[in-house]
Amino acid sequence: MRFASVWPAIVAIACALACAGVPRAQVNPPAPAATTPPPVAPLPSPSAAATATPAPLTSQMPAPAAGSASPSATPLPTPTPTQPPVIVQPASASVPVGESQTLRVQSALGQLTVTPPTSPIVDVSVDQAAQTITVTGKAPGVATLVVTDQRNISATVGIRVAYNAGVIADSGSVRVTGDPASPSFVKDQAVATAIALAQPRADAQVVASADEVTFSQPLAQDDVATVDVPVLIQGNDYFSVEGTTHVRVENVAAPKIMPDSLMVSDYPERLTENGVLFTADLKRSQPSRFLYFHYNPPGEPDRRIVLRAQNTSPEPAIVQFIDGQGATTSNEMLTGHEATSAFLRDLVQNQGHIIVIPANGTMNLIEQPLPAKMIVCNLLQLRVLNGSSVHLTLFAQNATDAPDASLADTGLLSGDHPHARGVYEIPEFHDSRLWRVNDEYLELPIGQIPLPNVMKGEALAGDYGVLQTFVIKVENPNSSPQSIAIYENPRGGRATGTFLIDGVLIQSHQVPAFSRYKIRQYVVPGRGFVRVTIATIPDSGSSYPVRLIFAPDDGSVPPGAPGSPVY
Repeated sequence: MRFASVWPAIVAIACALACAGVPRAQVNPPAPAATTPPPVAPLPSPSAAATATPAPLTSQMPAPAAGSASPSATPLPTPTPTQPPVIVQPASASVPVGESQTLRVQSALGQLTVTPPTSPIVDVSVDQAAQTITVTGKAPGVATLVVTDQRNISATVGIRVAYNAGVIADSGSVRVTGDPASPSFVKDQAVATAIALAQPRADAQVVASADEVTFSQPLAQDDVATVDVPVLIQGNDYFSVEGTTHVRVENVAAPKIMPDSLMVSDYPERLTENGVLFTADLKRSQPSRFLYFHYNPPGEPDRRIVLRAQNTSPEPAIVQFIDGQGATTSNEMLTGHEATSAFLRDLVQNQGHIIVIPANGTMNLIEQPLPAKMIVCNLLQLRVLNGSSVHLTLFAQNATDAPDASLADTGLLSGDHPHARGVYEIPEFHDSRLWRVNDEYLELPIGQIPLPNVMKGEALAGDYGVLQTFVIKVENPNSSPQSIAIYENPRGGRATGTFLIDGVLIQSHQVPAFSRYKIRQYVVPGRGFVRVTIATIPDSGSSYPVRLIFAPDDGSVPPGAPGSPVY
């Protein structure tokens, strides 16, 4: 292109001007090339270009002429090194009341000053040689400390002071029974011991779970194990505390408890005030089963049910008991069902507790929460192994009261609707039968016989708390095998069921009255027999009586299958 050929000439002119002493900056630079270059005017001759003096560019200073002195330049400031910051580790601190924490100061020069040196929240001390600051908590609150060195460079540290949520016990011990004690039972007792030994502050919560405990072997009689229980205590405005309680679990060899009587506390069933619900003596020669069932209605304060044992003799008393405490729920049938299930599981393996009550002392065997709108149920089996008789008292108190508070009134509470409260002399029924598969259906009634009350009070309808066992020999006189089943058949109303059949725990969700569901099925060999052992206790909160029926298999849904209430 023609425009491109002009550039060498311009360069030549610039060189000539520079040789003549004209500042190079005075030469106008070429305009940027356009997309369509404009026409190029004829270039002047070199001599004419040398005499022209273009106006200097306003954006640049002219360079000094050759041989002239350079103007004085403005000197740049001398760089100042950046001062290292004061660093405090940790940058913030959480200090329990009454305890101290040390902060370490780095990159500081000379003496340290802490502002404020003291406050209602914290006390502060400075170790100048070690460059450390010790902060001691005085009262709950928040404080801000400013740490300054001799260069007047500072760092700010936030301090929070609060109480620890509580104290976790380092170790503890518990004595149990079991033949053997199952791993789940051992873990539950270790957790309960760790929780009981923890000391939480007001409104703080102790958290410990058997799911976090590692223990997988049954504990044989006369054996000992140490179980480590992780514990957390937490609460609003407190510092959470974590730790481990090492619980020594000893399995004491003790025979099974064979009760002579049944004690029942179901009156008043609906609680409208605090006070004594039941009282009786547990004699050394007369073991007993104890059932309680109570409801805390809406609008009432949250309560607690306490079972207290008092040793009135001058020698220690050793008490063995099984605790079938069920979950506290708002469903009376579920609450009673879970208590019966827990009790039967422990009863089979004789899993319980061994406690020592000091001479002339008292001890709470049970402390069970009972919030408003909730129901509690428990089945226990107790005996005095050594010492004199022990006086038992079951009472209701506000949940905010201390569980070991003394009773202001020892009179029994009363209510509007009579329910069972007393002592009953028949805690167990035992029956044996022979049934041939060709005979009429065999019906076993459960909860059908009212029991008279030894004390003044209502008879026990429904046989709640009474253990009923059956041994049934089923014969098949035919040459071919015969399929049979055991059916549950409620006769009073909706009911749940808990059965130990051949040592297997069989449970049933609630079923309607006069319905019929399989709970177990068998094949009886030709010319042979099957021996069936059943143990059951009527579930509190359900409507009894219930019949168990032995009959040929009708082909209905098997137990545990979809559509069956049995599990």
